[in-house]
Amino acid sequence: MSYLIKGATIVAMDGAHGAEPFSGDILIGDDRIKEIGENLSAAGVGETIDGRGKLVMPGLTNAHVHSWEAMFKGRYDNLPLELWMLLCYPILGAVPLPPRLVYLRTMIVGMECLKTGVTNVLDDVLEMPTQDLDQLAATFQAYDDLGMRANLSGHIINRPFSETIPFSDEYLPEDLKAKVSAAVPPTTEAFVELAEEAVSRFHNKKGRLRYVVAPSGPQRCTDDMLVAAYELADKHDMAYHIHILESKIQAVTGHEFYGKTLIGHMNDIGALGPRTTIAHSIWVTDEDIAMMADAGSTVVHNAISNQKLGAGIMPYRKLMDAGITIGLGSDGISTNDTPRIFDVMKAAALLHKVSTPDYPQGPTASEILRAGTINGARTAMIDGDTGSLEAGKKADLLILNMKTLNFTPLNDVRNHLVYCENGTSIEKVMVNGEIVVEDNRLKRVDEAALLEELRGHLPEFQKQHAQLEALNSAFRPAFEQIHKRCCGHDLGINRFSRPPGDWYQA
Repeated sequence: MSYLIKGATIVAMDGAHGAEPFSGDILIGDDRIKEIGENLSAAGVGETIDGRGKLVMPGLTNAHVHSWEAMFKGRYDNLPLELWMLLCYPILGAVPLPPRLVYLRTMIVGMECLKTGVTNVLDDVLEMPTQDLDQLAATFQAYDDLGMRANLSGHIINRPFSETIPFSDEYLPEDLKAKVSAAVPPTTEAFVELAEEAVSRFHNKKGRLRYVVAPSGPQRCTDDMLVAAYELADKHDMAYHIHILESKIQAVTGHEFYGKTLIGHMNDIGALGPRTTIAHSIWVTDEDIAMMADAGSTVVHNAISNQKLGAGIMPYRKLMDAGITIGLGSDGISTNDTPRIFDVMKAAALLHKVSTPDYPQGPTASEILRAGTINGARTAMIDGDTGSLEAGKKADLLILNMKTLNFTPLNDVRNHLVYCENGTSIEKVMVNGEIVVEDNRLKRVDEAALLEELRGHLPEFQKQHAQLEALNSAFRPAFEQIHKRCCGHDLGINRFSRPPGDWYQA
């Protein structure tokens, strides 16, 4: 199908215009943008779309999301990362989900993404207790059925959970340590074998779907796993996605485990490079930032999730000044609790205005739009295909109505997109040259039927998960003590305010 969008306001996010709006036409043929200009001919075009009063922009990228948490949306509050993980990522008793439930779980994330303007995701999928190819196939199938662009991971942890947390030997009772140690983690060889098969089955399929490797974090994986995963990413030209320095506990972990920061350790073993995309990057030092910049690594900022978990504030301007590419992610669907990137753009733009009184250091709307589009694509290593509106790139775009309340009165279009828009002005969403959402309706799938099917599974699932939560609550007293102890460490980095009184323990 070919389309000609006539007379629209365009925010291209390309090298020539950036976020500066201009007027023009966009010619789309097959899955790509053929031409952008003025007074383009409609000869031979299948459908002409009247762009007057409309804004056309690249589809948004959610550069870090965990669809596997979708079943816990709206379930948790007021917990720091490591305590929240006891409930959402249970150490004991996890039962693998059947592929159909994995499919439905992914669908509710993908459907919300598309309807709110997210055309591309990096979905870091962790299955408990381990991921298998049938589960991964179900995730790929959901995004394929929706018509989305998706980069899906084989998220891997190969160290016992209690060994990924500092001071656990001091605080965990022996019986709990024994239960955790009884689980046999996957080997590096087994992960590489599974990943190679995943590449063969799923990578670069349909022109929209890619596999990426995702070791969970340097403290959660052995060094040989971290290096093998990077070598695998290099071999298959894919992204290497990893969590680093999300919490104060992780900042302490590096010094306790390696005598240096986690970034320093990654650099030393050769796993910090241009393929490395770092989710979070909150507790980085100036030396870490220099290493990241030298390596050409990228960062995904998860502004809403980081606030909900009380994790701290990423040093936005320091990373920008070092030339590090920053994309935006929602993070998990139980720590955000949605995959909407319009929400994240506004939160990120506001958060860094209150982290310093030096107001020129705050993000501009243009910077935030770049983070939500072309930079997000860069973190997934697909910016050559998507993230901006340019001739030759994939036709992944949004058409918004500028006659809505969100754009009235109309002033600076960039500010309206970052501070006023929430996705409700979207009229059409196009991925790969195909209109997949029109007038808030998904065109490829039956949303109501899928939601109804998922609701039928929820009573039994929620009952089983409540039992897991009760089982894993035994770890909470020890983890609370570890959290307090780590937050009392003076690392010379202050990324959140210290609470009053004697809450901290030296």
